[in-house]
Amino acid sequence: MVTISPLEAAHRAASDAELIAWVDEHDSPLGALPRAELRERGLIGRGTYILLFNSAGELCVHRRTLSKAIYPGYWDVAAGGMVQAGESFAESAARELEEELGVAGVELTAHEHFFFDQPGNRLWCGVFSAVWDGPLKLQPEEVMEARFLPLADALAESQTKPYCPDSLAALQRFVAKPA
Repeated sequence: MVTISPLEAAHRAASDAELIAWVDEHDSPLGALPRAELRERGLIGRGTYILLFNSAGELCVHRRTLSKAIYPGYWDVAAGGMVQAGESFAESAARELEEELGVAGVELTAHEHFFFDQPGNRLWCGVFSAVWDGPLKLQPEEVMEARFLPLADALAESQTKPYCPDSLAALQRFVAKPA
């Protein structure tokens, strides 16, 4: 069992209680439910994935805290999270990028929308990218560390270290699309 701090536990409890957009297999809205209930019942939510690059083309890769409900301690190729009730994919992407990495006021480019389906993680995913050369301000309750890597290095590292499969799916789809 992983020991988490009282601050991390409080953040996790608040996160689990957030009202998240609940949708069906066609991404049609059904209402809003607490994040933990969506996960426990195997229902479908919406999530955002923001691929953050620097001007040299390197990708920001970060490590999730051990208090995360899914993929604790995993490496992640995208900032992002669940779309809250009443929020658009773009609004969620901007909010999540600022919360997790302290990046605000950047242009977000929307890429695609796809369905990711694994037990405990069923999502309609909105993929975005942004370019940022400023400092990162990591949210300590969610991000342990972050660094920029050449894209090829991040993809290679994902073969030997635990990486979030949903974010990897978003990145692989992004890389496969012609520019």
